[in-house]
Amino acid sequence: MVILASASPRRRELLKLIYDEFEIIPADIDETVRKAIELEQYPEYLALKKSRAIAEKRPVSDVIIGCDTGVFIDDMMLGKPENEEQAFEMLKLLSGRTHKVITGCSVFYKGQNISFSETTEVEFFHLSDSDIKEYIMTGEPMDKAGAYGIQGRGALLVKRINGDYYNVVGMPVGALRQKLKMFM
Repeated sequence: MVILASASPRRRELLKLIYDEFEIIPADIDETVRKAIELEQYPEYLALKKSRAIAEKRPVSDVIIGCDTGVFIDDMMLGKPENEEQAFEMLKLLSGRTHKVITGCSVFYKGQNISFSETTEVEFFHLSDSDIKEYIMTGEPMDKAGAYGIQGRGALLVKRINGDYYNVVGMPVGALRQKLKMFM
């Protein structure tokens, strides 16, 4: 059995590119990160915590996949905004600039683990305050790291990317498939 340790509808859709059938078991973990972990390693660390939490409860023959995505700029990690004001601040910070999207992935299978991170650079157009407010009014930014979804109307904010598009959506499917081949 393949298990995705995530409730993300985006990751669910992306995993369908690799597997026809799998189960969703969201990991209910404490997302606190130890101080010794470097900032850009947070997503991989959290992906490992998620996949391990599910792997500890399942048969070792199950393939457990955990992912976590963060948006990084100015030595900060932008998570999901708590409100519209925070979404506005995040989008204003990203406006006209390049940031990193890092997705950490972790796979457990037969007592083995592979964890890795994928990085994509995303450059935004310069956004006016009204552009940002209009986007926030769609509601789309509220459940996404960095307050935007590249797979939706957030695509209108993006000038260019350097790297894996699917990584920005939340799962680097090509890299993940290559890592899964190591187990199979």
